[in-house]
Amino acid sequence: MATQNSTEQTLDPLMIAESWMAEGRDVAIATVVETWGSAPRPVGSHLVIDEAGNFEGSVSGGCVEGSVIAEAMDVISQGAPRMLEFGVADETAWQVGLSCGGRIKVYVERLG
Repeated sequence: MATQNSTEQTLDPLMIAESWMAEGRDVAIATVVETWGSAPRPVGSHLVIDEAGNFEGSVSGGCVEGSVIAEAMDVISQGAPRMLEFGVADETAWQVGLSCGGRIKVYVERLG
């Protein structure tokens, strides 16, 4: 599902989002806004997602990316931003694989 070419591998996710929008793609961005304990990625980490489900970047080192991408697809289609929270105490976090002992809060919004 992810597309990644050699040019995009060297670019910041925000630059990729800008490029995708210039191509006419609908794009959402997910940003880590808070972490507690042993979080897989620091505050400010980004994941960009387009309407086809292509993505670049990371908000969790892979452990909750699938769930964030699914939520981002809804944000793209509906337009309303969402705040997502994943943590070891949350049963959903175990289901999506966040077993690192920490918690993360991710804000997902549509760009453009």
